[in-house]
Amino acid sequence: YPFIKIIRYIYRTQYPISTPRRFDAGNALGSAALVCLASHAAGITVAFGINRAFDMKHGGDLAGAMARHGGLATDWLDLSTGINPHAYTFSPDLPLAAWTRLPDPAALRRLTDAARTCYEVPSSLDVVAGSGTQSILAHLPHVMPDGDVAIVGPTYGSHGDIWRRSGRCVHDLTSPHADLPDAVRIMVVVNPNNPDGRLVDAQSLRHQARLLAERGGLLVVDEAFADCFPGSSILPHLDDAPVLVLRSFGKFFGLAGVRLGFAIGPAGVIDRVEQALESWAVSGPALEIGTAALADMAWQDKMRARLADEAADLTLMIQMQGLSVFGGTPLFVLAGVRDAARVHDVLARKHIWTRTFDYAPTWLRIGLPGSPTGLERLEAALAEAMAEA
Repeated sequence: YPFIKIIRYIYRTQYPISTPRRFDAGNALGSAALVCLASHAAGITVAFGINRAFDMKHGGDLAGAMARHGGLATDWLDLSTGINPHAYTFSPDLPLAAWTRLPDPAALRRLTDAARTCYEVPSSLDVVAGSGTQSILAHLPHVMPDGDVAIVGPTYGSHGDIWRRSGRCVHDLTSPHADLPDAVRIMVVVNPNNPDGRLVDAQSLRHQARLLAERGGLLVVDEAFADCFPGSSILPHLDDAPVLVLRSFGKFFGLAGVRLGFAIGPAGVIDRVEQALESWAVSGPALEIGTAALADMAWQDKMRARLADEAADLTLMIQMQGLSVFGGTPLFVLAGVRDAARVHDVLARKHIWTRTFDYAPTWLRIGLPGSPTGLERLEAALAEAMAEA
C-alpha cells in the first residue's frame, strides 16, 4: 500500500493532534481532493433518493441485525455507529458510594469543571450534564424560544424528529450559509456533521447566531464528533452569543453505555435545561468515569493520533475496493457505491453491520474496525460484496 503514508499525512496535517487551530474549509476540500487522487477508485455520482428496502433509524441495532442474519453479538463486527472502538480504560475500583448513594452534587461540580476545561468553555457560559445528549435533545423544544426551526441537513435524524413531534414547523436547509426563512427562530447545525463530516467555521456560525439573536432566537450546534477535530469547536470563540452547544461523551471515549452528555450556553438557557432534566440526571458511576476521562488530556491526544491513522487506513482500503469516499470523520467513513443496500446486505451476511440511509441509496457509512484483523475481515467481505454488486 504505497499510499498509506500519504493518506495518513493528509489526516494528521489537516487535523493536528494537540495544537488547536481554526478549521479552514479550503484546506479540508483540498485534503479531500488529495485523498481521492491517492486512489484509483472510480468516481461515483451521489444522488438523493428513497431506498425503502432499508430503514435504519440509528446505527448499532445489532438485535435487528441478528434477527435477520443470525449469529451472536460476539460474532458481529459492528461498524454502524461511529463510536470509538478503543474505549477509555477507567479504574474498576470506583468508590462504593458512586453505586450505593444518590449522585453527589460535589461530584457533579467536578464533572462540569472537567468538561469546562476540556472543552475550553468561556467563563461567561454555563455547563449542564445529562444522561447523554439524546436526553437533552428531548427537552429542547420546551425550553427554547418559540418559532420555526431550520435544520442543516442531511444530518442526524433525531434533531428533526424531536422538533416535529413537538409541533414545530421544521425547515430543511442544505447549507449552513443559507438565508433563513422569516419565521425561523432556531437553527440546528451538527458540526462536524453526521454522516458526511462537513465542518463549518466558527465565524460563519457566529454570523448566523447574530442574525437569530435579532429575532429573539438561538443557534444550536451539535458537536458530538468535535473531540476528533481540535480547533473545530465554536466554544472557545463564544462569549455571550445566543448559542447552545451540545457535546457527547460516549463517542470519542468509546463509552456510549455510560450515557453522558453536556449542554453549554448562556446562563438563562442552561438554567431552563437543568430544570427540565431535574435532579440526579447523571448516575454516580458516570460522574466518576466522566471526570477522569475528560481530565486525561494525554490519553485524548494519543487517541486522536491513533484514530487519524486508522481512519486513513480504512479510507484507502475502501477506495481500493472500488468505493468512492467523499466524507467522514476519524471515527467513520462515508462511502458512495451504486447500490449501497446491496453491499450492506452482503456485508451483513458476513456478520458485518454498516449504516445505510433511506434518503441516499448510494451512501454507506462504515466505522473503524479497531484492529488489523477487523480491517482485513472487512476488506475480504467488501471484495465479495463489490463482486456481487
